[in-house]
Amino acid sequence: MALALGVDTGGTYTDAVLVRDEKEVIASGKSLTTRTDLAIGVGRAISAVLDQAQVSPDQISMACLSTTLATNALVEGQGGRVALVYIGFKDTDLEKHGLRDALKGDPALVIRGGHSHAGGEAAPLDVEALEVFLDSHRDVSGFAVAAQFATRNPAHELEAARIIGEKTGAPVTCSHQLSAKLNGPKRAVTAVLNARLIGMIDRLIGRAQDRLIDLGITAPMMVVRGDGALMSAEQARERPIETILSGPAASIVGASWLTGAENALVSDIGGTTTDVALIRDGKPAIDLAGARVGGFRTMVEAVAMRTHGLGGDSQVHVVTEGLGGGVFLGPRRVLPVSLIAAEAPEIVHAVLDTQLRATTVGEHDTRFARRVQGINADGLGAREDALLERLGEHVLPLSDLLRTRMENGALSRLVDRGIVQVSGVTPSDASHVLGRLDAWDAEAARKALELVARKRVGTGDRLAATPKRLAQMIVDQLTEQTSLTLLETAFAEEAESFDISSADLARHVLTQKGLARHRGLLALDAALNVDVVGLGASAPSYYPAVGDRLHCRMILPEHAGVANAIGAVVGRLTLRRSGTVTSPSEGRYRVHLEEGPQDFTESEKALALLESVLRKQAEGAVRQAGAADIRVVVDRDIRTARIEAQDVFVEAMITVEASGRPRVAAG
Repeated sequence: MALALGVDTGGTYTDAVLVRDEKEVIASGKSLTTRTDLAIGVGRAISAVLDQAQVSPDQISMACLSTTLATNALVEGQGGRVALVYIGFKDTDLEKHGLRDALKGDPALVIRGGHSHAGGEAAPLDVEALEVFLDSHRDVSGFAVAAQFATRNPAHELEAARIIGEKTGAPVTCSHQLSAKLNGPKRAVTAVLNARLIGMIDRLIGRAQDRLIDLGITAPMMVVRGDGALMSAEQARERPIETILSGPAASIVGASWLTGAENALVSDIGGTTTDVALIRDGKPAIDLAGARVGGFRTMVEAVAMRTHGLGGDSQVHVVTEGLGGGVFLGPRRVLPVSLIAAEAPEIVHAVLDTQLRATTVGEHDTRFARRVQGINADGLGAREDALLERLGEHVLPLSDLLRTRMENGALSRLVDRGIVQVSGVTPSDASHVLGRLDAWDAEAARKALELVARKRVGTGDRLAATPKRLAQMIVDQLTEQTSLTLLETAFAEEAESFDISSADLARHVLTQKGLARHRGLLALDAALNVDVVGLGASAPSYYPAVGDRLHCRMILPEHAGVANAIGAVVGRLTLRRSGTVTSPSEGRYRVHLEEGPQDFTESEKALALLESVLRKQAEGAVRQAGAADIRVVVDRDIRTARIEAQDVFVEAMITVEASGRPRVAAG
């Protein structure tokens, strides 16, 4: 009997499952994710399933981890302070592909260097400028290095990385190690995001491994990549960017395993995000253009997924303009008032009671803040330092924490860095008020919704007559925004058939009238013509209404709340390595390798060498990660041009994929 342990660390909950012989879930459990020390939540979830199944830790043959931590960090704009070394580009190139936005004000150095399309040195690397920059930027957690045409010759990236490593000891991400494709600014974005995530993912994996050992589990640990495949924990620590969409990808794999669905939309609602993807012919659809998360298009191959800042813990925003007013949700996650009240009941209830006695609703009512322990707070400004000192180790209402409007920006920066968490009213609070959820402090949720319900709309009336009425408004809005997300995904899959955007189509008056089954001079009907698999712990509470709204079959499988942890267990170890052959002149074929370009006079010899190198790299890496029964697939994408009735070689991209089940599970 092979027992595999799957763990998913989400923004709100950490899930764990035990799967026997890849066929049967024998135990599942949840624990609150503990941001101060992720290992605490991991350990509690694992202990829960071990106790439930009555098995000893030494019976576990494999442990697999999926996580939404990287995805949530990018959606919420969090992560460490980084620096970019941009070699051979212009200052104006920082504006391309959202690179300036990805840097979020972090430092960047643009220096001479880089290579040509053919792999020759375009200019010498400006080592002196690099060393001066490093001397004045010691407060960053990691560096990203991107050089012009580094995928043709990575020499300058490697040299810059060596210098940075020797002078700072900080982790360095080289863009050519993340993608073999051209497009320097886009590679730079990917490298910046990878560098930003390294510390966060390293802490998660390291503490998770420590906790496994503490519990007596000695099985090797795997991590789910963004395409649903597995990688070793060591590989994930070096390339954390590949774990973006890890949790959502695992949930897609888990949904397929749980339902056997061949063609369906999968909608996974968590605390922070709702992730929608397509299962086509029994497999997750892959986004070959690169995963898009948090507004950034990366060069990481991942599940084709639309990630929206919409979840059970999304912040509720009140719309007071107009006659009726209303609410909308997200994209930022906040701590539910019911949750922070469960952790600090005396403080929260006392403050809420005081706010309820006031004659008007204050700007910061229902809002509290607390510091997250263990997060690096280096490189902060004076205002941020002052707020942290004022906050200390306590839970404070924002009305006490913030003394001037100027401090609002400082608080936002602390939240972006993950150093401080702020509470607010969320759909989870609404579910407590409606009696659908009973996990935390329902009375605190009722008080918070009473305060928000008292806000005045354009007519001068209250936003809602009662907390229950407001709670239903919030849940209805979650249904509406989820429905729009699913419609956008469906329209995007059929984008070639339309001339307007999928978002506009989802909101178009004819679409909405069709969903409402309009009957007038025209009869309009619209429906989602595919099943939807609803995942997430709160899916049974929210998703039946979504199915009704879209007139489609909503599948809510058993174990839907831990599908991502299941997907972590049933995946395959898969690694891809890609490389390029170009033709710099007639009769010359150049193989672009890590150690530099190598020329041949015959195209087939060049292709054969590259394939051999990539096969060795991919097969060796997947074997080192713990795979058995390795299968290798080679894809040759050869581009030619028709010149004077002859096909002339232009360029070739070779991709080698090696995959296998983890050795312990395969045995």
